[in-house]
Amino acid sequence: MTLTATMTAIDPAAPGGPEVLVPVSRPVPEPGDGEVLIRVAAAGVNRPDVLQRLGLYPMPPGTPSILGLEIAGEVVVGSGRWQAGDKVCALVAGGGYAEYCTAPAAQCLPIPAGVDLEDAAGLPETYFTVWSNLFDRGGAVAGETVLVHGGTSGIGVTAILLAKARGLTVIVTAGSLDKCARAIELGADHAIDYKTQDFAHEVARITETRGVDVILDMVGGDYIPRNIASLAEDGRHVSIAFQRGPKAEVNFSDVMRRRLTLTGSTLRPRPVAFKAKIAAALEREVWPLFASGELRAVTDKVFPLAAAADAHRRMEAGNHVGKIVLTTTS
Repeated sequence: MTLTATMTAIDPAAPGGPEVLVPVSRPVPEPGDGEVLIRVAAAGVNRPDVLQRLGLYPMPPGTPSILGLEIAGEVVVGSGRWQAGDKVCALVAGGGYAEYCTAPAAQCLPIPAGVDLEDAAGLPETYFTVWSNLFDRGGAVAGETVLVHGGTSGIGVTAILLAKARGLTVIVTAGSLDKCARAIELGADHAIDYKTQDFAHEVARITETRGVDVILDMVGGDYIPRNIASLAEDGRHVSIAFQRGPKAEVNFSDVMRRRLTLTGSTLRPRPVAFKAKIAAALEREVWPLFASGELRAVTDKVFPLAAAADAHRRMEAGNHVGKIVLTTTS
């Protein structure tokens, strides 16, 4: 394939609203050692992209200012196991909202069986995140019960599908009766409308006061004390974001008495070696579940790259169920 010198990308000059997301011309990136160059077919849209656009998400050193944390497409410059022509999806530290993007070869995965490129673009960020936090850090195992906040978000939908495929009981929160119904359709065992119900009270009712074994939390703030109250003995609380703020007042006598574990993580700044281990686990443990039909991609809406502003508006409106995707094809 003959490469051009430049490409179309979404690389805002300054923080701002969705209107700053306009197509611009940028040089095609050159892959470094251990990296591949991918001709991007589609890129997933994620909440951190919105925060970066607003100037609220500091990027790791050396990260491209072009938005985008996950892509799918065709390898044009190979490395490691990947050769030109291979179709892959990849987790990247940035640069996904573009016609070309580099990615560490170890963070690339084959397109799962039965999944097209547009849908595959919405898989890496959420599957890397859910696997590393719900199962690695949270230690969730078959037979346990998990509580997932934001049940119809990209993370929430992935957590429902993957937890059910691995034999867990899933309780989610969502912001309307319609979203609760969608969560149940996706496989959640119970869905709580957090706008009209006290989720801690509902968790106690559903579990007959036992509580849940693991909580995957992206809300933070005043949810934290209620989350702790919702945990069973030896329960694990895993924080991955804090939409309601990073601070909370915690009664540690409860933590000690019930032997609770409070943990959390961020993914973007972690080294390639760490992400490579997650990629290997996903390919071994999770990707075969797409072929068997136990897992499927759930894409909410696909926008052309030039309409990235509209994609961000949809995410900020909070009406999506599953992943929002940008496509570079017309």
